[in-house]
Amino acid sequence: MKSIVSINQAWNGNADCLHCSIRSSALFNGLTEDDFKQFHKPVDQLTLKQGQVLYNMGDVGAYLFTVRSGLLKLVQSLPDGTQRVVRLLYSTDVLGLEILVGDKYEHDVVALRDTELCRYPVEAVHVLSQSNPVLHKDLMAQWQKALAEADAWLTHLSTGPAKKRMANLLLRLLEGEDTAQCEIFNREDMGSILSLTTETASRAISEFERLGLMKKLSHNHYDLDVEGLQSVIAD
Repeated sequence: MKSIVSINQAWNGNADCLHCSIRSSALFNGLTEDDFKQFHKPVDQLTLKQGQVLYNMGDVGAYLFTVRSGLLKLVQSLPDGTQRVVRLLYSTDVLGLEILVGDKYEHDVVALRDTELCRYPVEAVHVLSQSNPVLHKDLMAQWQKALAEADAWLTHLSTGPAKKRMANLLLRLLEGEDTAQCEIFNREDMGSILSLTTETASRAISEFERLGLMKKLSHNHYDLDVEGLQSVIAD
């Protein structure tokens, strides 16, 4: 589902843009109203339902996206035909940065939860970044953030014992939240994220439930023992 928001609406906080990450994320944090007017094209607000695809690997890219709320997975297709979840994308993350230096998206992007995004044309970002050092600096910061996330992914989620990987993933799902409750997703995705089989991921979750590290509240909705999961990682 898509709604179009004019630049004036985006800047003035109408159409629920007051709380939108286009105003608060690092990418647009330092821009002025005049900077926004240089976009010339409206900002689109998109809503994805769980399981919907935002774009596919190899698609010609015309837009960058900022996540307002929700959770998405970044999927890489491998030469043998298998797929790997290579990163998760949360609120304020920017998608599609690769089309600033190329013309095609490099991953599939799929919503793991109902997700809201803002979409803006890449050519406008190109033009503005060439004349605005603030945006150029923010774009570099977003690149660095993505690289740091990739490093953390390899370090904490793809290596080591299965229980430690799972504990790291569960705690990452709480990042930016003021609660110990979180929604997890299907075991196949969790296994792909952690480089584990679906069966191993399921066993790790079952063991955490047995040990009281996860308390099921409803389907895929859990209350986590944060200190207990941190102890698993520290052991």
